[in-house]
Amino acid sequence: MSKNVADKLGKGLTPQQFIDGMTKNREQFLDWYNRFEWGSDGDRDFFESLSNRDDLRCLIIAADWCGDVVRNVPVVFRLLENSGIPVEVLIMEENLDTMDQFLTMGGRSIPVVIFADTGGFVLGQWGPRPRHVQEPMVRFKQQNPDRNAPDYEENLKATRAEIKARYGEGTGYHALIAQELRELLSTF
Repeated sequence: MSKNVADKLGKGLTPQQFIDGMTKNREQFLDWYNRFEWGSDGDRDFFESLSNRDDLRCLIIAADWCGDVVRNVPVVFRLLENSGIPVEVLIMEENLDTMDQFLTMGGRSIPVVIFADTGGFVLGQWGPRPRHVQEPMVRFKQQNPDRNAPDYEENLKATRAEIKARYGEGTGYHALIAQELRELLSTF
């Protein structure tokens, strides 16, 4: 069944309103935002070339308490800044109806970056993490279906540590987000 977010277009926060309203992790968020640098493989030209289109909209389901939002949304904001694509942020807790249409492996994982046409028809989505960073969580969910298993929490902690290691200390993962969004946007 195709998804439609027409009822949410025009109702979200602008990127600046989201940043201004942050009560948690704002310094970290702005640090990732300010450390963003364009890669050298034409990413900037690609995203700027989207300004020739007026048929795309972007909704991002997010919350300031989420570490993946703090790491990934600043990159999405920077990639789309000069794309001409209107970007709006939906706070997860205020938009659970929408969140529940975009579950990741059955769970509410954010951020979810949704691309739609002007009528709200969903063309594609990205998130909550770059694929390489998300792989340990996919593996964990497959190998640990029982939340009550005695080693569940221990395995989850190890998985989170591997995810953190895959993000790394620097901005290298930014290029992964740029590549994956570029691939997605090239399909419509």
